[in-house]
Amino acid sequence: MMNKKQTPRREFLKIGGAAVAVIPLMAVSNWSGAATNAPMRAALKYQDKPEGDKDCAGCMHFVPGKTPKGPGECKILAGDTEVSPQGYCTAWMKKA
Repeated sequence: MMNKKQTPRREFLKIGGAAVAVIPLMAVSNWSGAATNAPMRAALKYQDKPEGDKDCAGCMHFVPGKTPKGPGECKILAGDTEVSPQGYCTAWMKKA
């Protein structure tokens, strides 16, 4: 005879075990690393090339990536981790 309280616990353990197994795979394969915020990019007219001398690397909102030429983040584009240092958007403000 099966106890009804054991079934949810078993399901929880199965799901938890699967999650623990997948987390290292995500870290190694970089699944969780790249993300873009397409609606905000469109609203701010983001482009991957500079506008004259204005580029993301010279913007106060830009957070550099691991390398100087690698993609970084933007404080305005929430959750976007693929911002090019050579990019530009209408929210650009010169670094102080």
